[in-house]
Amino acid sequence: QVTLVESGGGLVQPGDSLRLACEFSGRPFSNYAMAWFRQPLGKEREFVAAIGRSGGGGDKYYADSIGGRFIISRDNYKNTMWLQMNMLKPEGTGVYVCAAGRYYTGGRSTENYDYWGEGTQVNISS
Repeated sequence: QVTLVESGGGLVQPGDSLRLACEFSGRPFSNYAMAWFRQPLGKEREFVAAIGRSGGGGDKYYADSIGGRFIISRDNYKNTMWLQMNMLKPEGTGVYVCAAGRYYTGGRSTENYDYWGEGTQVNISS
């Protein structure tokens, strides 16, 4: 019943910015903790960022590799989560996938989430 649809991916150069969106439907959005994962070609899915159900400032989590370059946010009235990505690096290339989970907040494992989108491709290359 829960459906997640990502958008906003594209081709950018290193140092550029990009904003991804994840549209949630099927259940009350505020009941779900959310996260972004990234899957480079030929590699396993890896954690990028997570946000709690309320989207408060103290309920946001990032992979160490992000280094303050990304901002995760959500609007429960719009049923949407975003990932603002700044200073993109070539190693950030991959399929960015949003995820939703009922029982974890800030989980960094794919096992912590129950629903997944199809992903949006982000290519960062000179």
